[in-house]
Amino acid sequence: MRVFAIDYGTKRTGLATTDPLQIICTALETIHTKDLFDFVENYLKMEKVECFVLGHPKRLDGTENKIMPLIVGVQRKLQKLYPDKPVHLEDERFTSKMAFAALLANGAKKKDRREKAGNIDKISATIILQSFMERRKL
Repeated sequence: MRVFAIDYGTKRTGLATTDPLQIICTALETIHTKDLFDFVENYLKMEKVECFVLGHPKRLDGTENKIMPLIVGVQRKLQKLYPDKPVHLEDERFTSKMAFAALLANGAKKKDRREKAGNIDKISATIILQSFMERRKL
C-alpha cells in the first residue's frame, strides 16, 4: 500500500506518494486546494493507501505557523472520512527552499521555473514524504 503526502496551502496543495512497496517517493500533482478532498477520494478509488502524511508548518523556533488551524481542520476531515487510515504530521520547515534548490540543481528550464509555484508544491510534498519515510525506518 502507498503512503500519500499533502503539502497543504491556502491556494495550492502539493501531493506526493510512494510506490506500493514504499521504496520510492514521487511527486504526484499540484492542485487547487479547494479540490483536495475530491482528488483524494478519486485517488483512493484507484490506489490502496496505508496512511496520509500532512505537512506540519512550524516557525524556526518550533512554534506553530498561522496556517496550523487549517492543517488541523484537514487532519480532522481526513480522519473522519478515512478512519482506517492514520494521518501523520511531518515537519515541513525549509521544504519550499529545498524544493526550489532541487529545481535549480536539476537544471530546471526557464519554463519550469516560471511554473515554479506548482512544481515547488509537489516537490515539497515529496520532501515531506521522504522525511517521514526515513524517520519511520528508525
